[in-house]
Amino acid sequence: MLKRNPIESTQPIPVYWIETSDSVSRRFEFEADGRLSMKIVDDARPASRRVVESFLNKFFPSGYPYSVNEGYLRYTQFRALQHFTSAALSVLSTQSLLFAAGLRPTPAQATAVSWILKDGMQHVGKLICSNLGARMDSEPKSWRILADVLYDLGAGLEVLSPLCPQLFLEMAGLGNFAKGMAVVAARATRLPIYSSFAKEGNLSDLFAKGEAISTLCNVLGIGVGIQLASTICSSMKGKLIVGPFLSLVHVYCVSEEMRATPVNTLNPQRTAMIVADFLKTGRVSSPADSRYREDLLFPGRLIEEAGNVRIGRGIHEVVKPSELHQVKERFPDERFILSCKARWTDLVLERSATGEDALRGWLVAAYVADIENSLHTPSEDVLEEAFDRMDSVFPSFLSEVRAKGWHTDRFLDGARCRFTL
Repeated sequence: MLKRNPIESTQPIPVYWIETSDSVSRRFEFEADGRLSMKIVDDARPASRRVVESFLNKFFPSGYPYSVNEGYLRYTQFRALQHFTSAALSVLSTQSLLFAAGLRPTPAQATAVSWILKDGMQHVGKLICSNLGARMDSEPKSWRILADVLYDLGAGLEVLSPLCPQLFLEMAGLGNFAKGMAVVAARATRLPIYSSFAKEGNLSDLFAKGEAISTLCNVLGIGVGIQLASTICSSMKGKLIVGPFLSLVHVYCVSEEMRATPVNTLNPQRTAMIVADFLKTGRVSSPADSRYREDLLFPGRLIEEAGNVRIGRGIHEVVKPSELHQVKERFPDERFILSCKARWTDLVLERSATGEDALRGWLVAAYVADIENSLHTPSEDVLEEAFDRMDSVFPSFLSEVRAKGWHTDRFLDGARCRFTL
């Protein structure tokens, strides 16, 4: 209910109202100059709840947990620990570099050494890794893990540099080369990973809160790293014990982050999993249900239940030039070509093919394998029969795929070979 203050002058009359939400009463008032001001007039929340809600507001997206997809909390927990261990390891590696260079570990010298190395080999690593961006789109989880492995490899070389000071430049340069590649891979995969959690188009909010958590944990990690460097890790023996432990925790955390991330774009592995589930159970798994089944170390492995489909080979490797026209004319309206071999089936997509086309081709290949396994003898009509099966179930199959949250407007195959006829 709006209320007006008593008239005391000829000035415009301020209008105010009180809103109560979650045991907090707030007074909103339009000032004489038109500005809206807010003041808390009563807060009945317990002190512990105020602290928790204040923390959530600063480090979690607005509307959490309803504004993000499943798995965000687990992802954030391991991301915080990952940045903590990374920052601590960074302090130890920088200290080792300075000792290897014959310098005392003063802040000014640390800055100088870091800057020289960063502007050298690290940029070379960045340039090389930047050419692999399409593959990172296809497999952001695997590349994110690889990024942290490369970072730890670079940090490990820096930690070991005092053992061979005569090779200081080589080890420091190689270490920063690995770190440069790690930086590009980590940054390039950040957007698709955050996008998988953005439930309400709140990508910027997710990014901002994620950076807030990273900053906090990096500061804490640097503090712990300084303490370790001046106590346990003041000797090389201590670094050789603590360094590998921090690296193991670091890589474990990033692997758990990626396992918790429900990426909803179609790539070869996720498409094969969707088709295999459909053939076995008649249902489609959601991104959240499929995330823990993804093979993050060997994402390109063949899945037998989905027809052992192999994608990415050039059309000249799959079909003989004399047979190309005949193969394409078999299904002229499709934007894919299938070539069935004894151990696998090659799938080659047209340049304009989408995720929907990849699903159609994959489903045909899976039905071919299923029919051949049931017949035990090859048949010339298997491909036509498999196509008819796919065509009859595809509308309902595609509807369920989309209903589960999968994006079928594109297929991320890592910029592998496609064809245009």
